[in-house]
Amino acid sequence: MLGTLGKVLGMHQHHKTLPLWQVLACGAAIVTLSMGVRHGFGLWLQPITQAQDWTRENFAMAIAIQNLTWGFAGIFSGMLADRFGAFRVIVTCAVLYALGLVGMAYSSTPALFTATAGVLIGIAQAGTTYAVIYGVIGRNVSAAKRSWAMGVAAAAGSFGQFLMVPTEGYLISTFGWQEALVWLALSVMLVIPLAYGLREPGFGGGTAPHREQSILYALREAMAYRSFQLLMAGYFVCGFQVVFIGVHMPSYLKDHGLSPEVASIALALIGLFNVFGTYIAGSLGQRMAKRKILSFIYFSRSVAIVLFLLAPLTPMSVYIFSGVMGLLWLSTVPPTNAVVAQIFGVAHLSMLGGFVFFSHQIGSFMGVWLGGYLYDKTGSYDIVWYISIALGVFAALVNLPVKENAIARAPKAVAA
Repeated sequence: MLGTLGKVLGMHQHHKTLPLWQVLACGAAIVTLSMGVRHGFGLWLQPITQAQDWTRENFAMAIAIQNLTWGFAGIFSGMLADRFGAFRVIVTCAVLYALGLVGMAYSSTPALFTATAGVLIGIAQAGTTYAVIYGVIGRNVSAAKRSWAMGVAAAAGSFGQFLMVPTEGYLISTFGWQEALVWLALSVMLVIPLAYGLREPGFGGGTAPHREQSILYALREAMAYRSFQLLMAGYFVCGFQVVFIGVHMPSYLKDHGLSPEVASIALALIGLFNVFGTYIAGSLGQRMAKRKILSFIYFSRSVAIVLFLLAPLTPMSVYIFSGVMGLLWLSTVPPTNAVVAQIFGVAHLSMLGGFVFFSHQIGSFMGVWLGGYLYDKTGSYDIVWYISIALGVFAALVNLPVKENAIARAPKAVAA
């Protein structure tokens, strides 16, 4: 018995991974803060545009650029985290986040606002959210628990939405919109002590653990691999649907005569049900084919939108739709990232996760922008709802042929 224990401990020292509870507690808390803050940005639209005498487009454009910057910067923050460890990336980006929030509070022109709320905060989110945290989980949690652990971290981000949005509303009404942003900047600095819990032993002295593949080779391999392309296509759809609904649903309900209160309850319900959805998806990913889970989620979204548009629009129908969409909201995140880890291994997981997420963010940009553009042109959101339904069916179909087993590498290629 003691001999076996010694062997196990010896193995553990050889691999040197962080304890599961520590990775999950610190990772989940960081995601809760960084995702929670951004979920509430819509609350600043009216106070800022009114105080500064800007148009809504000034504000919306900065947030759209934030989404794109986040997606694009995610690729590089992923590369840096895979190379030098997540700790340094998280700390640097937490400081940028705080600076960006203070900049948001005191920007005197739309250009300055875009630079701070758009570019600075976008870069900051890239280093404090899923891609980097999932890289740590991938390297420190065994494949047997990986999908579940990713589900826990994603559920924390959803809980952040549920917890932080009312908190931000309270800060604005108590301290005014400018000071509220300064308080948020201080709260984001809590990410720095939390990042200490994610310092990985393998990255001592700023050197990465030995890796078989170069960054370029890993990237070429993934981009040429059919299943990776299909996952990226599906994730584009995820971004399109989620951000279109998240940003435009309040206006859609208002156009149909429902009170703003209904919209805020709807968004809170999405956040709450999302906690369960992401956790369940992560847990199921340990037992079922992840491509089938993804296919089911995308198809169910299309069905939910069809039923929502066919049913009479009442507060009750909105709440039911929000609950169902909440279950399906970010539940695509754990299975998608777990499949990437399963196919390509964990050495370049943050970077590859960053590329898949960039596809998601291009979808987000399209969903938000098309929503506004087609509404201005046609006076309704109908066309965008129909596009969302069609895209959901498309994503359900492209995820089915995804191959989940580890990619077969020729021994020579590994040495390259």
